[in-house]
Amino acid sequence: MNNFHIIFEDNHLLVVEKPVNMPVQGDESRDLDLLTALKDFIKERDEKPGNVYLALVHRLDRPVGGVMVYAKTSKAASRLSDQVRRHAMTKEYLAVIRGFPEKQQARLEDYLYKDKRKNQVYVTSKDHNEAKKATLDYIVLGHEKGLSLVKVNLHTGRPHQIRVQFANIGCPLYGDQKYGAKVNKPGQQTALWSHQLGLEHPTLKEEKLFTSTPPRERPWHSFNDHF
Repeated sequence: MNNFHIIFEDNHLLVVEKPVNMPVQGDESRDLDLLTALKDFIKERDEKPGNVYLALVHRLDRPVGGVMVYAKTSKAASRLSDQVRRHAMTKEYLAVIRGFPEKQQARLEDYLYKDKRKNQVYVTSKDHNEAKKATLDYIVLGHEKGLSLVKVNLHTGRPHQIRVQFANIGCPLYGDQKYGAKVNKPGQQTALWSHQLGLEHPTLKEEKLFTSTPPRERPWHSFNDHF
């Protein structure tokens, strides 16, 4: 029994709703990852005798759920990867953050450095030799009991970017243990959701927009009227 929802599928694309706390591909945890689960599902469903081709073209952090696209052909993988490189693939997220940002709507620009050994990302100066520029736009959609719902348009896909940049302005994500440990309790689910993904179909050349809605549970349920 698969625990993922297929949003769209044709000969070139497989768009799914990624479950929270599932890696997008195999990692050192050895936990079942979405790429392997999808390959196994397709192999069984289509009764394929050989290996199933499915390629990862972008990532979501393990705690994050929501819309994600995989490529079913090498041509699709190449063209989608090119869209990612050119920032032509649009990514909109919803996040529940602690507190209230100073501005209702703003652009956050920071330089981030990832310590690979600790799997931790830090805001640093642009002079740092491993710093990479990170940019996002956000708009606050609502407030409720010390929390804010924000819509985020991501312009650069840096590791942990949304989590780090909001923590840096004093508004860590609800549930984020890594970047908001002082205000979040162990066991709380990080409230970050891949809400919309826009891309050009790799062969039809049509603009496609895929949407996934957060679950109606804490803390999302406080903002049901906003998505």
